[in-house]
Amino acid sequence: MAAADAGADALGFVFFKESPRYITPEKAAAIISRLPVFVTAVGVFVDERGEAILNAVEETGIDVIQLHGDEPPEACLLPRRVIKGIRVKSLESLEPLSEYQAIVSAFLLDTYAPDMPGGTGQVFNWEIAIEAKKFGRIILAGGLTPENVSEAIRRVHPYAIDVSSGVELEKGKKDHRKMRLFIERARSAEQA
Repeated sequence: MAAADAGADALGFVFFKESPRYITPEKAAAIISRLPVFVTAVGVFVDERGEAILNAVEETGIDVIQLHGDEPPEACLLPRRVIKGIRVKSLESLEPLSEYQAIVSAFLLDTYAPDMPGGTGQVFNWEIAIEAKKFGRIILAGGLTPENVSEAIRRVHPYAIDVSSGVELEKGKKDHRKMRLFIERARSAEQA
């Protein structure tokens, strides 16, 4: 609720049990039911079965599905808008985007790490994000913080930005001051 009060346009609910940010569908449903009307609830899944995703959508009322694993294009054919997470290591990381571009609503670009599907807190080469825009809407993630978000927006001009570890006190625990600062700086950079 603090993120919504600070002006976040969307909130991510991580349904990947191995994540320190994991939330149960029951807890997510309780939060989502209290969100302001124009805040989008995003369910984040990693290599989850379609049936489990649909059950979570039904139980929680999420608006958008983010698939952040190795899901093939056909797994993105779901009854909600889909964001496909792409882990960026190099320019070659963009090769699969053409297979998804007619199916998904946006691509979330995050930093590649061999042992994590996302949430690394590391920045990748933003020139790759600029190149990725030819495939569709880009949501920039990966190491964004209150200190670098303005520069990221000015350089990349993404459709949206995503932050998690960059506004945390510790993994899974958000710092409300950092969240407010991040959102303020992002809004200022959008208007510049």
